[in-house]
Amino acid sequence: MLWIIRLVIFVLIIYLLYSSVKYIMNPKRKLELAQEQKRFYFLDDQENVRKNFHITYKGVRFEGEKYLGATDRSFEVVSIFVWTKNVSSLNGLTREDFEYLQNEIRERYPNAKLDWKSPIHEFLQNAQQKND
Repeated sequence: MLWIIRLVIFVLIIYLLYSSVKYIMNPKRKLELAQEQKRFYFLDDQENVRKNFHITYKGVRFEGEKYLGATDRSFEVVSIFVWTKNVSSLNGLTREDFEYLQNEIRERYPNAKLDWKSPIHEFLQNAQQKND
């Protein structure tokens, strides 16, 4: 009987260790932690075009939707729409911040046309018109 209790305790300890490692390595948890710490983090499954990517930058969380299309050589991501659900979190971001994000996205998807949804789209257009 004692060996059964020891076996159950051993299995329970192994399960708890496995669960904690799985929790620590979870990419969504890393994304949330980076958002809290106001760091840059890019969460993406580049092999799965149907799955949106997530970016956190300066405490703001962005989501990007990828669209597959044909290029000269192959089928690749040709269009990306990026937005944030919490518009009020954009407070304080500059045009340079969005240029940094665009560069990071283009580094991963060089053939994609990048579009920002409102109100970021209007902000970038107005900032560009002021520079022209």
